[in-house]
Amino acid sequence: MNPVDLEVLRNQLESVAEEMGRVLVHGAYSPNITERRDCSTALFDAAGRLVAQAEHIPVHLGAMPAAVDAVLERDPEPGDLFALNDPFEGGTHLPDVTLVSPITYEGSIVAYAASRAHHADVGGMAPGSMPAGARDIQQEGVRLPPVRLVAGGEPREDVEALVLANVRNPRERRADLRAQRAAHDRGAERVHELLGEHSDRLLAAFEAVREYSRERVEAELAGIPDGEYAASDVMEGDGVTDADIPVEVTVTVEGSRLTVDFAGTADQVAGNVNAPLAVTKSAVYYVLRCVTDPDIPPNAGCYEPVTVRAPAGSLLNPEPPAAVVGGNVETSQRATDVVFAALAEAAPERVPAGGQGTMNNLTVGSGDFAYYETVGGGAGATARTGGLSGVQVGMTNTLNTPVEALEREYPLRVERYALRDGSGGAGRHRGGDGLVRELTVEADATVSLLTERRRHAPRGLAGGGDGTPGRNLLDGEEVPAKVTADVRPGTTVRVETPGGGGYGSEDGAE
Repeated sequence: MNPVDLEVLRNQLESVAEEMGRVLVHGAYSPNITERRDCSTALFDAAGRLVAQAEHIPVHLGAMPAAVDAVLERDPEPGDLFALNDPFEGGTHLPDVTLVSPITYEGSIVAYAASRAHHADVGGMAPGSMPAGARDIQQEGVRLPPVRLVAGGEPREDVEALVLANVRNPRERRADLRAQRAAHDRGAERVHELLGEHSDRLLAAFEAVREYSRERVEAELAGIPDGEYAASDVMEGDGVTDADIPVEVTVTVEGSRLTVDFAGTADQVAGNVNAPLAVTKSAVYYVLRCVTDPDIPPNAGCYEPVTVRAPAGSLLNPEPPAAVVGGNVETSQRATDVVFAALAEAAPERVPAGGQGTMNNLTVGSGDFAYYETVGGGAGATARTGGLSGVQVGMTNTLNTPVEALEREYPLRVERYALRDGSGGAGRHRGGDGLVRELTVEADATVSLLTERRRHAPRGLAGGGDGTPGRNLLDGEEVPAKVTADVRPGTTVRVETPGGGGYGSEDGAE
């Protein structure tokens, strides 16, 4: 395929994924999707290989191929629509509900549409389905292996009723699921239009764009010095104990191939910071995208030169019934950090200093409402520029919940929302500052905090200073990084997020 045609078709396919995302955001009901945009959309070919994605959530997108693979094992037929959230069958954590549907043309399946959205509550032991003290996956919410919500074009009302009977706000869940279905309808409609315009040339573009991306990534990897590079870090407890949990990696660069091996990482733990292998792979893929040319089209071809290994039964490849809700949001960040740190030895000019290294998950809820948010912090500085302040870092790419929307939808009052001045690490290029988010709860509720970098600071690079660790406070008293507590009206929750690490020493010496 000539380069001009390939570029036109690639952009058309990516625009389909982007439009699916807009339909989902505009059609959803919960602020978690409409305001924070905690959702992702993508297109796959008939073999389940990623073809195009929207610019959404890294941890969603890198793990989404596992969901499509799990659906393909169920022999999908035209007119089907599958739902799943089981982390051991293609999911990430239970609040992330994924829909996968075949797109047919002239009677044959030619592609798949996929969407993943974080639902504010999917049942479990705590409102918001993000309990800090969960010890197995059953405590985290309703668990869905790939199941047909629509079969042969006919909605399975009984399956939807079963799901909605196990959540705390069925009206909101129903609306968000229907928004996802609408996104799939739009994706199929647009692919049909492109097939009508381009016919088999569009299907040929599926293969051509993957090959193009693979070749580009291989060329980038060839520019990194061959060798073995190792790094280690820790998780700050698992919600059951506060003991540090080791995360270790060895990155091997060999020509145009990259092997990332997490041997030496701790065994899976009792708490909920276990990360499914799909999430671990997603963290590696995110780093790969960061250290290679950002103009390379993101699709399955990018990841063909990469091998990811994690021991079965470990923190980064757990076996059921491990609790995993924190692994998706927090352990994924640490996996990202250690791979960056390893590559910093090989190509420091391509790697940032440590970012805040956490999503600062805050959930407040009861039987009547469920508020969930990830709070931004400081990004790490780079060889060229200082780190951004008050932004999402690493595996998440969500927006904040605007104060007006938050106070309208929930019994919460925002007392303070500001940058945490001076929390970024010093250096030739300073790390970005964290945030302060302080809320007063105006009803009986349960508060859950799943956070990191409260003891171990984000690291500076090339002589730069470390960022300032974060803090969590309930009514002015500091609480652990991971905690779930029942609170009374008038309780104040304050989250101070970490700053990013600095890059280079202030005097210019490396």
